[in-house]
Amino acid sequence: MINEIKKDTQLRMEKSLETFKNHIAKVRTGRAQPSLLDGIQVEYYGSPTPLRQLANVVAEDARTLAVTVFDRSLISAVEKAILTSDLGLNPSSAGTTIRVPLPPLTEERRRDLIKIVKGEAEQGKIAVRNVRRDANDQIKALLKDKEISEDEERKAQDEIQKITDTFVKKVDEVLADKEKELLEF
Repeated sequence: MINEIKKDTQLRMEKSLETFKNHIAKVRTGRAQPSLLDGIQVEYYGSPTPLRQLANVVAEDARTLAVTVFDRSLISAVEKAILTSDLGLNPSSAGTTIRVPLPPLTEERRRDLIKIVKGEAEQGKIAVRNVRRDANDQIKALLKDKEISEDEERKAQDEIQKITDTFVKKVDEVLADKEKELLEF
């Protein structure tokens, strides 16, 4: 029973780590990447819809993204969604294509991006700790139901803590790599 809880905990923490990696992958480092616009939601017939479902996003060159909207009536809504996003981008419409030039990263913008990445890292750590809490609650329930002894409970909680420490360290390592990548010119 305890081994199942540990396996489940490990799997859920790995998913939390992957989610964190996916979130910070969207933080740009200087090259135009279509995934940069993945988080943008566009108001489409009254409901927020991911940009990827309404348009094709490609990297035109190293500094420009081209967004081709499938429905011409949505061009202004897509432009507005990109403009109001927290990415600091200024799109310009050219017929059916919206061009999104990426400004060169200034030192100040790099610092802002590092703050964003640190916030994402903290969210990743919180997710890992929430998984730990759930696992510890399951272990306490086993103790309460007298399925395990107090010694087994203590040992299991120590093992869960070791797994948690490992994943928090992995989040810190990924954060350090991303910070280094953002600071390179």
